[in-house]
Amino acid sequence: MKLLCISCMKREEVTASTVVEWFYRPEGGKDEPIYEYRKTNHEFPSRFSGRLQWNGSKDMQDVSISVLNVTLNDSGIYTCNITREFDFEIHRPLFTSSREIHLTVVEEAGEDFTSVISEIMMYILLVFLTLWLLIEMVYCYRKVSKAEEAAQENATDYLAIPSENKENCAVPVEE
Repeated sequence: MKLLCISCMKREEVTASTVVEWFYRPEGGKDEPIYEYRKTNHEFPSRFSGRLQWNGSKDMQDVSISVLNVTLNDSGIYTCNITREFDFEIHRPLFTSSREIHLTVVEEAGEDFTSVISEIMMYILLVFLTLWLLIEMVYCYRKVSKAEEAAQENATDYLAIPSENKENCAVPVEE
């Protein structure tokens, strides 16, 4: 399960040091730190030990983490705190941002009505297009067969015209 946290810098050429802190708060509980990034990754000992993975980008605009092997106990509020200290010649302004992600883990996902309808429509469309293709093939086959028959009849009609006088086929020559 990827917990998405994005904090874009307006100008890429500005250098900044970034600190990212991830917290988890169970229903009715207190925030507990679970992950931190300060130039390197650091996972705090918690119920997520060994199940968290850094999923952010090198430019520190995407500071997401992934929770592996999600369980029902992972439901709660995840908070991503981002602190950036920009490196200007004159001063070093500090920028902070916080994002909350409410995660509810259910035992099994229910059937989505839209997906069921789209699956039924897909099969209906598949059957309709197959039947249409068969009808079109039969129609074209009959049309080609009739054209071949007509061409064959014309050829046999031309060959089947008998001459009027079979005994004397030569034409008399007059001088």
